[in-house]
Amino acid sequence: MKKTAVSIGALLMAFSVAISGCGGNNNQSSSANNGGVKEESSATAAPATPSTEPVTLNAWVMPNSPKPDADFLKTLDPYLKEHPNVTVKVTVLDWGSAWTKITTAATSGEGPDLLQLGSTWVPAIASMGGIDKVTDKVADVGGAEAFLPAIWNTTSIAGDSEVYGVPWFVDARAIYYRTDVFKQAGIDPVTAFKDWDSFKGALEAVNGQTVDGKKIAALGLPGKNDWNVVHNIFPWIWAAGGEVLTEDNKNVIFNEEKGLKGVMFYTGLAHEGLVDKSSLEKNSSQIESDFGDGKSAVIISGPWLAKNFATPKANGGMADMKAAKNFAVAPLPAGPEGQVTFVGGSELTVFSGSKNKEATWELIKYLTSDEAQKAYANVSGQLPTKLSLLESPDLDANMKAFSEATKYGRTYPAIPQWGPTETALQKHFANIWDIVAGVKGTYGEESIKKELDSAAAEVKAIINQ
Repeated sequence: MKKTAVSIGALLMAFSVAISGCGGNNNQSSSANNGGVKEESSATAAPATPSTEPVTLNAWVMPNSPKPDADFLKTLDPYLKEHPNVTVKVTVLDWGSAWTKITTAATSGEGPDLLQLGSTWVPAIASMGGIDKVTDKVADVGGAEAFLPAIWNTTSIAGDSEVYGVPWFVDARAIYYRTDVFKQAGIDPVTAFKDWDSFKGALEAVNGQTVDGKKIAALGLPGKNDWNVVHNIFPWIWAAGGEVLTEDNKNVIFNEEKGLKGVMFYTGLAHEGLVDKSSLEKNSSQIESDFGDGKSAVIISGPWLAKNFATPKANGGMADMKAAKNFAVAPLPAGPEGQVTFVGGSELTVFSGSKNKEATWELIKYLTSDEAQKAYANVSGQLPTKLSLLESPDLDANMKAFSEATKYGRTYPAIPQWGPTETALQKHFANIWDIVAGVKGTYGEESIKKELDSAAAEVKAIINQ
């Protein structure tokens, strides 16, 4: 089918949503990269035989782990030893500036060979001609059936059968809770996260519990200043039966009755005193730190936090915090229309301006192999994308919980306009938190519906361009 067209100007509007569009751990990015473009690192070796042509591949990746360049090259080490003619140079792009740099590269044709893209970025960059089609090559990596369906659906543009990337890792969201606090409050975790009612009841029971001489808030919940504000709200809209757009992606419906119900339940947890209102000024990294410090009994986060809790402080982790020894992971509770969580992640693509496309594809094949997927998941704390690994009995209890969450994961419409769409949603959803905090208007269905309607009007204008 014909590929969806979208103006370059509209796509460039999306740069401000760069972090939030893909999921991932920005806490790692801020500590690893200080908000800019990191200098190149390289792994190199002499050619094995004179007949082997040397090739240097430039890779642009994001700060997906504590030491993103070194961790990436460590994952590639077995491949580079088997292919001594290959040199890989790594440039680490901060999530906050990556969108601008990537769209500039896409329009100029000057960029890397291997390009990591957040899952929601693929349709936009593909529509700009910035990455190659790999449809005829995906059998090399096992085809669609080898990967988690929710993330595979992001490798194409809606309505276009062509494939533009290969899933690299998955980001899903689940609940972290303090096992000691739940035990103290007499709450059984087996039933606490069953549905919205039991979840709210559990939060009410743990709210204000005294731990180490201090009262603890039930829920740590980031508000308007979080890069994940859209990802934080949509699982509740979906669980209530709401959708982002109609099936044909032409009309906006997240502001309808079911969507409103989901937003009211989620924001109502804060309005009803189950959240320390000061958290509504914080981002995900700060909420994770607060949870580690014992300021909240429950938060919603991704798999990287479990890795962080297992990492010593000397290596940038949180293993010294009390929460690191007293936590477990549980699924998001089922809403009126079922259980849903957000699933994001990143994909590996061949940059259209690359002069080493075959060698780049060989590198992608290795990075999506079971061996490399396991290795990268181990250093990054992210989930692999291969179903065989997600269902492996070797996963620890925390990763099994996240693997289970991917089974009911949802992502956004794979449309080129998603970048500016998410920028608009980010703005209006941030306004919702101002309403909850009492900074802007009076909290209630009328005020929240008005903000959702404003968001819907702006998104409709974007998708109908």
